Formats: sequence, structure tokens, C-alpha cells
Amino acid sequence: MNKRIFTAALTGAIHTPSMSPYLPVTPEQLIEEAVRVSEAGGAIAHVHVRDPRTGLPNADQSIYRQIAEEVKRRCDIILCFTTGGKLGEPVENRVRVASNLKPELTSLNAGSLNFALFHIAGQVQEWKHEWEKPYLEGTEDFIFPNTFKTMRQYLEIIYANGARPEFEIYDTGMINNLAFLLQKGIAERPVYLQFVLGILGGIPASLENLVFLVDTARKQIGEFQFSVCAAGRHQIPMCTGSLIMGGHARVGLEDSLYVSKGVLAKSSAEQVAKIVKIAGELGLEPATPDEARKILGLKGIEHVNF
Repeated sequence: MNKRIFTAALTGAIHTPSMSPYLPVTPEQLIEEAVRVSEAGGAIAHVHVRDPRTGLPNADQSIYRQIAEEVKRRCDIILCFTTGGKLGEPVENRVRVASNLKPELTSLNAGSLNFALFHIAGQVQEWKHEWEKPYLEGTEDFIFPNTFKTMRQYLEIIYANGARPEFEIYDTGMINNLAFLLQKGIAERPVYLQFVLGILGGIPASLENLVFLVDTARKQIGEFQFSVCAAGRHQIPMCTGSLIMGGHARVGLEDSLYVSKGVLAKSSAEQVAKIVKIAGELGLEPATPDEARKILGLKGIEHVNF
């Protein structure tokens, strides 16, 4: 198969507005970003939302719906909604988007971890909003909770609404967690994994670790589709490694604010265009949204609730 699925994570809950003037925070900005990503060859847009006034990540269902409806009107890109939300978001709020919008795809974090961002606070010289610095520094004493109970409950809701989970794998133990969920019939096939490398608290970003993760997953869970994303400067090298190994790739301003060394990306679409160009040099082509739906076994855009 020479088709690869390219995803763009548009804004996330890691970076703050003071880090880049190009980080999208309003619904209108996120809508435009999703459309640009589609035009650049992206098949999936991974969606978080933020307070349009301050840029603080949240789980505002009305903003999710506004983005979903307008993006669907303008293009056929697959929308993958986060169930991670902002750091510290109550777990019951994080999954509501699955039942409210009945999307094709949602993220599902496959275990708990020390999700640390405090070390990047010192890189910012001037803050635009009061919440940013304490938000980042507070992660020195923060655990991102995704318990077996939470995963079971989330999967029940996701499957009941016809969506598919994209399992976020930050470390090796999360593969074991997913293998257990499959064995118990809590998780269903087909399986789609998103390997997330380079988060402080998770597995470091290296090709050796990526090979290890993919090999471990094959031994533990059998057949699956996988994609790779990586933090900061590791984004393009790790995504390229994924393409060579037969996987897909996720870029976007959630994972890295740069398009090349020292150059801020003005849009996630710039990063999509870069990895699509690299894929072309490898003889690979970007999957269309409909091709990606077939590869991942998604229900189709006509069955969503937006």
C-alpha cells in the first residue's frame, strides 16, 4: 500500500498563545486551519478547542459543534475529536464530544502518565495571559489520569455512538493496557494506534524506540494501523520513520510550533505540505479522506451528528 494518512493536530492543550502568534485559538481560526490542512493533503484534523478570548484549552461543546458543522460544510476531512481536553479537565467532560457529535473518530489515551510541561515555561520571556505560566508550571505535580475504569467507560460511549477510537500510546505499558482491553472484549477491532513520542513523562523520541513500540504492539495485539507524532524538533524525523515502516504520520501545531529549525510554522498546513513532500520522495501518496475512512474502518461522514 503506497497510501499514507496524514493528520494535523491543530492546536492541542500544550502550547500557549505566548509561544507563537500563529497558534489558532478561536473557532474561526480552527475552521480555517482544518480547511487549509485538507487542501495541503491532510485526511484527518485532530481537534481541541480553546476559550476564544484567552486561548485557555477547554471542552466547550458549543465550540466543538461550531467547528464541526462549518468544516463539514466546506470540506470532507475526517475530524478526530480529543477526549484528552485540557490538562486537569474533569474526566466526565472529556468524553462528552463523542455522544454529542457522534464523530467518526475520537482520541483515547491508553493509560495514565506524568504529562509534564513545566520545563518549557522558562522558554517564554513575556506572557500574554495570566493563566499560561501557572498552567505550565503546575504540571510538575500533575498526573494525566486514564484509568482502566475511565478507558472502559469511554470506549462504551465511543462505540455506542458509532465512532472509532484512536488509541494514544505514550509508552510501552499502554500497549499492554490495550492488549488487556482487547482480550476482555472492551476494545474492538480494527485497531488504530497513535504513537506519541517525546513528551516528558512518556517514551523518548528515537527511531529505536519507535521500532520497539511497533514490534511490541505486533506481538501483543496483532493487526493494527498506526500513526506517529512527536514533540518539537522530533516531529518530522519520527514521522518520516513511521512512513518508512509502513505507518501514517501526524504533524500540527499541537506537537511542534516550527516548520524548520528556528522558523515558526504559520499553519499546521505548512507542516502537512512538508511531510507530504517527503512522502512523495519515498514513492508514497497522501490518502484522501475517503481512502482514510476505508483504511481505518470508519462509518462515514454521513453518519455523524453535525
